[in-house]
Amino acid sequence: MNAVDKTGNLSRRGFLHVTALAGGGMLLGARFPLDGARGAAAATAGAGTTLNAFIRLTPDGIATIMAQNPEIGQGVKTMLPMLIAEELDIPWSQVRVEQADFDSTKYRGQMAGGSMATPMHYQSMRRVGAAARAMLVAAAAQQWKTKPENCTTEAGVVHFKKKSLTYGELATAAAEIEPPNPRTVPLKDPKDFKIIGQEIPGVDNPQIVTGEPLFGIDVTVPGMKYAVFEKCRVHGGKVKSANLDAVKASPGVTDAFVVDSTAQAGSAAPSMFQVGLPNGIAIVGDSWWLINEARSKLEVTWEEGSTATQSTAAFDRQAEELSKQAPEQDLRNDGDAAGALASAAKTLAAAYQYPFLAHAPLEPQNTTAHFHDGGLEMWAPIQTPQFARGDLAKALSIPEDQITIHLTRMGGGFGRRLYWDYMLEAALIARQAGVPVKLVWNREDDTRFDYFRPGGYHYLQGGLDEAGKLTAWRDHFVSFGEGRRFAPSAEMMPNEFPQGFVPNFALQASKMPLGIPTGALRAPTSNAISFVVQSFIDELAAEAGKDPLQFRLDLLDSVPAGTRTAFDPGRMKAVLELVRDKSGWGKADLPEGTAQGVAFHFSHRGYFAEVVQATVSKEGELGVDRIWVAGDVGRQLVNPSNAVNQVQGAALDGLGQALDQEITFDGGRTNESNFHNFKLLRIDQAPPVEVHWVMSDNQPTGLGEPALPPVPPALCNAIFAVTGKRIRSLPISKHDLSWT
Repeated sequence: MNAVDKTGNLSRRGFLHVTALAGGGMLLGARFPLDGARGAAAATAGAGTTLNAFIRLTPDGIATIMAQNPEIGQGVKTMLPMLIAEELDIPWSQVRVEQADFDSTKYRGQMAGGSMATPMHYQSMRRVGAAARAMLVAAAAQQWKTKPENCTTEAGVVHFKKKSLTYGELATAAAEIEPPNPRTVPLKDPKDFKIIGQEIPGVDNPQIVTGEPLFGIDVTVPGMKYAVFEKCRVHGGKVKSANLDAVKASPGVTDAFVVDSTAQAGSAAPSMFQVGLPNGIAIVGDSWWLINEARSKLEVTWEEGSTATQSTAAFDRQAEELSKQAPEQDLRNDGDAAGALASAAKTLAAAYQYPFLAHAPLEPQNTTAHFHDGGLEMWAPIQTPQFARGDLAKALSIPEDQITIHLTRMGGGFGRRLYWDYMLEAALIARQAGVPVKLVWNREDDTRFDYFRPGGYHYLQGGLDEAGKLTAWRDHFVSFGEGRRFAPSAEMMPNEFPQGFVPNFALQASKMPLGIPTGALRAPTSNAISFVVQSFIDELAAEAGKDPLQFRLDLLDSVPAGTRTAFDPGRMKAVLELVRDKSGWGKADLPEGTAQGVAFHFSHRGYFAEVVQATVSKEGELGVDRIWVAGDVGRQLVNPSNAVNQVQGAALDGLGQALDQEITFDGGRTNESNFHNFKLLRIDQAPPVEVHWVMSDNQPTGLGEPALPPVPPALCNAIFAVTGKRIRSLPISKHDLSWT
């Protein structure tokens, strides 16, 4: 069988390939492009071959479905197989799910990030199931000497008149059927769904609650040693000298050595995620606890580098100075913001600031690495295996196809595991140690050496006309970067709301150099921008003397005809109106000291509006009573229970960020080191989160991120409604909330 026909086009069997399995059965695989819509590339299959998304049917009627994407807690290991099983028309009770390893020859879009799994794979995974079902029906029709259209399926069985055959009985024969064109195979009408739209528990839940090994930190391999890696506390610093002999003499230590891949920087071109090359001291031994104890005996002289001059206090001073100067860059200019501000009936100015943040996943970074048989084998909790493998190959000077990555479940990540610095460290240590090595960071490593959500500064001006309508908006955004390039995740998009909704709109930027690594945190950029934009809108509503929720509705109605905006204002209005109704906005008879705040944001294709109800005592003690969320992510929730879980988790994540989280720097060093000074949300701080949906007639989109951004501003707006104090910088814990 050739995947490509004589014309150079892909054959159907090249697109969907099945093969008989030893002992009877059927293996079905497919390879789809990133958008799940255009073309396909050839994929071969054989017994034991791992494919993009495939089905293995065995004679007992069990379907094993591979989950292609990394599972980070977003539910994708359950969701993607649900899509396949639905169109396969097999009961979920007869489905078993396995995690696929990384393989770029058989997978597309095998990553976790950007809430992309649903929009990328909703149609393509359904087609995989539908194509398999068509082949099973064709096999049965051949046996019964009838046409496939005369047959029906239900619950893993093919029927014709009074005859029936189970999928298990048909599997071997179906393996000989020419696969149909997946672009034309009929898909179910949503009214006939039996799995999609049902509340399905996560397939890993039993193993998680019983403590079975699932995560990267659980991996063990024969002959494995443990490793820790000491880096300079100043970001980018390098080893000059160290007392390695004394450390090697410590109990449990088998080796200690300097790792300096920065000397080979030319061998590793910068990746899209700009992962730095490691420099530090590796300690290898028989027990992680013993080598971590030996680490405390290290005496290292470091070459700290230029980042040692950078600090949070210096950033604050420099931002203030830049705010008084002409902006370096125009990101957007609509109308005449300066002229409109000069002629406005009322104007308002405010300076906002948000801090750097750490990801703080509960499972710290780790990787197990083993060089053998001319290649590198790794077990890693990684969100972006394809990019990781490419950079590893460059840094190690080995071919990509000699690197095998086994995907483990991740104990959180929130964007941290988009980056693979810990994988590169593990690989370099394992190569020098000559044995399988499991590198595990401690909590201090994980906090100090993050790819931080960058801080930022906004100097805002707004203008209102006599009727209280917003007519002018200017934002001088002071961020990090050099020239016209922002540091990773430090940018603000020129089409950010309220662009298109204000006739005179200016977004301008100035930048400060940064030697501290930054990166994407859950709902990147949106998690910071929403706080600024939605808080300042609340200020403008108060200045106009208008209800803040109605002010937003009016603003969403203000788009001039023919103007293109970044999102659909009608969909945003719908969620804002729904959260108004569900929260009892403006109707509830709230006690003294209790108030509601509102905010909305469009992020990762999701429309979300949220109301936070908070109580502030006169002494300034804050409690969050309840959060109402209204969201629109299209016409279909694949797994409603997981959808609610994702929204609730995102809302509480945003609440924790707002209340008490910040990363600060002094002399290029991260000051915070653990959960005592980078505080996660505690159970007694977590309010009920009530979730509601607008089921719009749009394609389904993802849910890992878009519910987070509205929470911080909604909470800050509620605090203002009680205390009269505006929160213009985070975290809230740094502010005096007392009132009289």
